[in-house]
Amino acid sequence: MPVSKTLSRRNVLAGAGASFSLLAAPNIVRAQSREIRIGYITALSGARAEFGESDPWMLDQVKKITGNGLAIDGKTYSVEFIVKDNQSNPNRSAAVGNELIQRESIDLLLVQDLDASVATGEMSDSAGIPSISTMGPWQAWMFGRGSNPADGFPYSFTFFWGVEMAMQTFTKLWDQLDTNKVVGDFYFDNPAGQAFADPNLGLPAIMAGAGYNRLDGGMYQFDTQDFSAQVSRFTQGGAEIVTGFGFPPNWATFWAQAGQQGFRPEAATYAAAFLFPSAIEALGDRGNGMSTEVWWTPNMPWMSSLTGQTARELAAAWTADSGKQWVQTLGYSHALFETGIAALKNSGDPKNPDAVRDAIATLNLNTMVGPVNWAGSPIKNVAVTQVAGGQWRKTDGGVYMYDLVVNDNSFAPSVDVQDRLIPLSQLG
Repeated sequence: MPVSKTLSRRNVLAGAGASFSLLAAPNIVRAQSREIRIGYITALSGARAEFGESDPWMLDQVKKITGNGLAIDGKTYSVEFIVKDNQSNPNRSAAVGNELIQRESIDLLLVQDLDASVATGEMSDSAGIPSISTMGPWQAWMFGRGSNPADGFPYSFTFFWGVEMAMQTFTKLWDQLDTNKVVGDFYFDNPAGQAFADPNLGLPAIMAGAGYNRLDGGMYQFDTQDFSAQVSRFTQGGAEIVTGFGFPPNWATFWAQAGQQGFRPEAATYAAAFLFPSAIEALGDRGNGMSTEVWWTPNMPWMSSLTGQTARELAAAWTADSGKQWVQTLGYSHALFETGIAALKNSGDPKNPDAVRDAIATLNLNTMVGPVNWAGSPIKNVAVTQVAGGQWRKTDGGVYMYDLVVNDNSFAPSVDVQDRLIPLSQLG
């Protein structure tokens, strides 16, 4: 079932403005060369630029690994990466996807952005070019394109956790606190936000099932600057927990207005907005105690299939080169290259799109974000990964202002819990 009646394969294509007249024939014929061309779409600018911040660095690491080519079935292939910035814009995603498939004649498309993966997934399927995406709940990727877990897609694949995993993690975090179980929720109006807000499959249903009472704050657009209606509703309704889905600027505006109006909940657990330390630091002292889904941290027990690096070693390498604190997207960016390269190697013929597609469909790989297993997945074209729950805490004289502490591992059993969730009133 689609997440929203407004989302379908047809209006995804129309909204993206894709030129599918160029993609009429599947399995575009590629010249048989010894060069593998990999397209990579990410957000290097715009509202989601933080999600792509580490990508140029990560790409440099992967280029070093592939610098001498890939040996596949007795042949050595050179590798070229063609990177496109989608500028955090779905329409731009469709345009650069078309460029990569048609003009650049890529053999494999890698997409590190949910909105981009929805638009370009259709293009991948129509052109017969295999693609792998990540960093978006699989339901938003699948239902937003009008498919279902039994049907799937011809050439496009994704790996990530499901919204129900993150949402149940939220309620398990709140169960650690003594509250009145009244929750105010509000959501950014995009595919992921719609997936979280879905009344039957999303967070409202999960909250009700866990015994929490909902105060509906509605959906909002990215440029919204006034959240006074939500603050007022949550205050009057006695909400002691705030949740939803959105990005750092949206939360920062809401949280400032909440402070001005004296709204002080015991827990603030907001998907996507609290992924990055920079977003928490931007809140100043009022960032202390924000809780979130945890995709990846240096404390996780996994390692790279490409380099053998542990999670901690990858984070340390990024910090040494960039001078910045680790970010959660590091793990998934790395795993995206891991899965793509593994599929090309396993295909036996990286210039044959059907062989690469079949290699993805049968891939079961231990990566920097844990097992990525399409082969054993009951969901067509989807490999479900692990997700934990955690809380940002101010450090005591540490190098960085905040650190992320894991509080729940219900959907990431191999990850150690570090502490219980602490109510905001006890954190100052």
